[in-house]
Amino acid sequence: MAIDFTLSPAQRALQLQSRKFAAEVLAGAGKAELLATPEERFLATKPTYEAMVAAGYLRKCIPAPAGGDNAGLIDMAILAEEFNAVNPSVTLTMLGTVLGLLPILLGGTAEQCARLLAPFLKTSGAPLAGFCSSEPGGSANAAAPPPGEGVRTTAKRELGNWIINGRKKWVSSATGWDRNGADVLCVVCRTNPAAPPEQGVSIIAVEGPVHGIVFERAIDSIGHRAHLVPEFSLRAVTAPHGNLLGQEGGGLMLASAAFTGTAALVGIFGVALMRAAFDFALHFARTEKRGGAQAIIEHQAVGYALADAKTTIEAARYLSWRACHALDTQSPGADELAVQAKIFGSEAAVRVITDLMRVVGIDSYDHAAPFGRLLQDALALPIFDGGNMGIRRRQLHAMLMRPDYDPLTACGGA
Repeated sequence: MAIDFTLSPAQRALQLQSRKFAAEVLAGAGKAELLATPEERFLATKPTYEAMVAAGYLRKCIPAPAGGDNAGLIDMAILAEEFNAVNPSVTLTMLGTVLGLLPILLGGTAEQCARLLAPFLKTSGAPLAGFCSSEPGGSANAAAPPPGEGVRTTAKRELGNWIINGRKKWVSSATGWDRNGADVLCVVCRTNPAAPPEQGVSIIAVEGPVHGIVFERAIDSIGHRAHLVPEFSLRAVTAPHGNLLGQEGGGLMLASAAFTGTAALVGIFGVALMRAAFDFALHFARTEKRGGAQAIIEHQAVGYALADAKTTIEAARYLSWRACHALDTQSPGADELAVQAKIFGSEAAVRVITDLMRVVGIDSYDHAAPFGRLLQDALALPIFDGGNMGIRRRQLHAMLMRPDYDPLTACGGA
């Protein structure tokens, strides 16, 4: 039987090391969320992010063939769960940077990878990357043909450079620590307006500082309060022609591959938040009598609610691990499993946290308890990195409609 969820000694060491770092370093960054503005909150996390980089955790997210220390997506999932259970904001800053690097890792040449990834392989500083896909007005229909707009940001070839104009929104850390742009921006843009979308959209890497980036506002998001998601313009931003990633016109396929690679990790984000909520609820149920004669865990309804929550957490974790393994091994069912892990883990997080609030009762409504923060962070998961409504339709539904679709592929039975 090839299925085994036992962690290797190296993975167990990574898990324990990450858990210790999260408790000792990341937990302290939670106070940043109490500051007044989104930029203040983000800037207050910079020392913590620098500590993550110095400890080698950004390198642990970059694959070994590209010069990093990452052995696969399961290692990423182990690290992400430990970090996200303690501080989702700073975790998203690091993993948003990894998403920003994915078009380079997936589509870059050896020269591009060596040059563009160099700042992120160091164990110093606070390098940021952003994947500039989403635009004001929405990007769910990025591949829409006319009369749909699709991708509205454009890039024109002038001599040896690309000149990029447009607007972007919801891009993690895109304007950087100082509004001058992240160290690298991978910009999804239309390079041939006359071509159909699947042939006219490309991804171009822009190296910071970015001349022509105009900060418009920092979105005051419901959750991930100390993570920066700006709205900004690109006005005659210049990048060398050699910074085109992959094939010209192949941007939509490259973007899809990047988001597929992170979908399974969104499921793990949900696991981490559910885990934090469960830990609190379990302790509460064991120690609180609520005026009765015995701890509330003795009551059947409470026991059932805790049992259901724990079962969901384990199911979401192992589906996400399965999806990560499928992506690592390039299994035929990888795309399907990644999307399923994202949908299941993200939606389960919202439901389970709410259910556990019922176990605790009115005290869960107090900011002294973690549920409000956890639920705010969980609400983002079904709607970012491709909203679940859209990916059900454009990915899962589209797979099911293919004449060659085999429902046994994802389970390895085909």
